[in-house]
Amino acid sequence: MKATLAFDALRDAVEQLPNNRLAASRLAAFAQLEARGTPTTGFEDWKYTDLSAVIDISNQWLVDGAHERQAAAITAESDAITERVDAHWLVIANGGISEDSVVAAASAGIDVSLLSETDINLDFAAPLSDLNTALLRDGLQIRIAAGTKLDKPIGLLVVDDTTATVGVTQVRVEIDVAAHAETDLIEHHVSTGDAGHYANSVINLNLGENATVRYVRIQDRSHAHSQTGRLNVRLDRDSELQHCVFDFGGKLVRNDLNIELAGAGAQAAFSGLYIATGDQHIDNHTRVDHRVGPARSLQEYRGILAGRARCVWNGKAMVHVGADGTDAEQANHNLLLSEQAEIDAKPELEIYADDVKCSHGTTIGQLDENALYYLRTRGLSRRDAQHLMTQAFAQSIVDKSPISLLQETLREMVAVRLDNLGKGDTNL
Repeated sequence: MKATLAFDALRDAVEQLPNNRLAASRLAAFAQLEARGTPTTGFEDWKYTDLSAVIDISNQWLVDGAHERQAAAITAESDAITERVDAHWLVIANGGISEDSVVAAASAGIDVSLLSETDINLDFAAPLSDLNTALLRDGLQIRIAAGTKLDKPIGLLVVDDTTATVGVTQVRVEIDVAAHAETDLIEHHVSTGDAGHYANSVINLNLGENATVRYVRIQDRSHAHSQTGRLNVRLDRDSELQHCVFDFGGKLVRNDLNIELAGAGAQAAFSGLYIATGDQHIDNHTRVDHRVGPARSLQEYRGILAGRARCVWNGKAMVHVGADGTDAEQANHNLLLSEQAEIDAKPELEIYADDVKCSHGTTIGQLDENALYYLRTRGLSRRDAQHLMTQAFAQSIVDKSPISLLQETLREMVAVRLDNLGKGDTNL
């Protein structure tokens, strides 16, 4: 029997949220969610990812009263990140937006507002976006004016904490980058505590004509916590997106990246690295829609799996009628470091135009025994040799990170993750 949301308790939680400009959207989203339910493994895009665990967490949270958590307990985790990376940080702690961070960003010349203070119409057409909207306390709207080039990145820090009881949080951010503007964006998710937690985020990013965005997302949650996230990006004529993601933590993680190339000359390069062990489940679904041509998309995702980890990569490129001149490339490479680790990889191309250049490829394998033997003859232990080779495999994605000030941080995070990868795994 599939897990089902406790809709009566959910309705009560929705009605208890502030009666502000988001109220109508919340009720409409709840009605849609109640009508169609949450995704199940019966859906093609969700057949490898079972949301029963996060639904159970959500129901327990609802039964407990859907209480808000205070942010004081996670100040140390927040400060450690904001002090290490120099950025205009906007902090969302336990689902609550830090007013101090909003004021600081505004004083730096960034146009940032609470969604409850705008007249924006929230979209909740995609799966789990309706849940996000229904339970949203508040969100952020960020607007980068035409021709702007910020002095340092805008950082979105999402930090959660659960100790004795479970928690559920929603994050919503709307970002508009106007014509000829250029900006760096950092999205960092982290959490602490051993009690169950489910975080659900939706971010919409619009790039105006000839705009440039460099975007890095880091997910380093507690292994007791789960996260679903959706990033929707629309690119206008001659705009460019450079996007790179890193998944290190989380028990169950589902990432949906949807990119629409709506203007001729638009370019999107996106890549990702996922490192998983134990019973982690990390699912990356990407979709790029080529609406017009010429336009280019290039993606590469890499995974390193140990223990009983299971990961999913589903990359889809859709070339629509009239998108002549499209150039779309996909690549997915995976290292399996144990016999129990599993990867489900599915590249997809749908082409309805002529004069296109499209390719895809997937590789799944283990570390080369000849290379390992060579390194061991040079005095390295088997574990050290494995670490060196996996680090080189991961470094390819770290090098693609488009924000230079994060390079060293990412290298250190990958090194720590790989050092810990084999602990408790007798197959390494």
